[in-house]
Amino acid sequence: MPITETCSPYLKLDETPVTPIIYLDNSATSFPKPEQVYTFMDTFYRHYGVNPGRSGFDLCLEAGNLVDETRKLLCRFFGGKDSNRLVFGSNSTDTLNLSIFGLIKPGDHVVTTHVEHNASLRPLWKLSQAGVEVDWVDFDAKGWVDPQEVIRRIKKNTTTIVMNHGSNVIGTVQDVAAVGKVCRQRGIRLIVDVSQTAGMIPVDIEQLGADVLCFTGHKSLMGPMGIGGMYVREGVEITQTRAGGTGVKSLQRQHVEEYPWRMEYGTGNLLGVSGLNAGVKWVEKIGLDAIHRHEMALWTKLRDGLRAIPGVTLYCADDVPGRVRLSVLSFNVDGLEAADTGTMLDVDHNIACRTGLHCAPMVHEHLGTDKLHGTVRLSIGAFNTEAHIDAAIAGVRDIAAMQSKKKK
Repeated sequence: MPITETCSPYLKLDETPVTPIIYLDNSATSFPKPEQVYTFMDTFYRHYGVNPGRSGFDLCLEAGNLVDETRKLLCRFFGGKDSNRLVFGSNSTDTLNLSIFGLIKPGDHVVTTHVEHNASLRPLWKLSQAGVEVDWVDFDAKGWVDPQEVIRRIKKNTTTIVMNHGSNVIGTVQDVAAVGKVCRQRGIRLIVDVSQTAGMIPVDIEQLGADVLCFTGHKSLMGPMGIGGMYVREGVEITQTRAGGTGVKSLQRQHVEEYPWRMEYGTGNLLGVSGLNAGVKWVEKIGLDAIHRHEMALWTKLRDGLRAIPGVTLYCADDVPGRVRLSVLSFNVDGLEAADTGTMLDVDHNIACRTGLHCAPMVHEHLGTDKLHGTVRLSIGAFNTEAHIDAAIAGVRDIAAMQSKKKK
């Protein structure tokens, strides 16, 4: 199904329209959201915005039904078998912390990669200071991690492998399935960060061979900020590092051990769950293939356009047959700080992008862009158009030309 729904790219304050922007920062958060997400969140929360699972009156039951329905929706979406193993959290950083600290202990050996986001990198670094041995596998010149190198790093005391499925800086999608197959054979746990891939390409826990999938709702799943979660495969028991209210077994002093309450604490984000429910349904209605083809067609146009501009350096933007990638492109203009390029795109061309290190410092250390204070990142979403890409190319061309004149 083609993407035909439109959302206004205007930001409004007190219903007064301001200058429209060309939004190319969808890796940070998708914007705008499908109209049905805004509508459903508003309608549901107005009519059923009470605490689910805490009482037996009708409004409470309706709120609880939505939470249960969304668990089942996401369980199917990720190829899970038991919707109770679908745990809600505030974002993927939240559930990566729960799973990493709940599965790894001092004396363990862990293998991970240089394409990790700080959501995984920082918990693993903290554990490395407390007696956990961590091996980091680099990526090649085109941006891919060799799965065989990850497998070669496995040792007798390797208990866990942590992998980022898709890079938020260079857009490469790693061959997690090849690693997952070996993990299943050897009884090694595999934690996968699908923050960038969920909602853009198929993500199936069995196909990937993962034990834990950690996702966020506000990117390509088209939900709001503040909602995410994880799917925990049957037989994987994450040690609890928190405790609190669940609405069930309240007389019990210890935290509930059954899923999903085992990993959920306190009052959940009902508004976020409602938006995620509507967002995933929109993704399913349009279709992952249609979304990805649309975004990658625009990405190719953007890549080719920027590549033709003198003084512009692209990073890991080559096509590799048989490899999947995301609609993320990082670049720099020679002689300019990334932040300065981003400011000019914003102020002079109304183009919103992301600059800096993108919470993925090891990627930039590999590329050498850490010395340049990062890159300019343009990330394409479902509601971007060819006109947006034309404007971005023209804006970068103007900035590069102006910089070239200054050098002369």
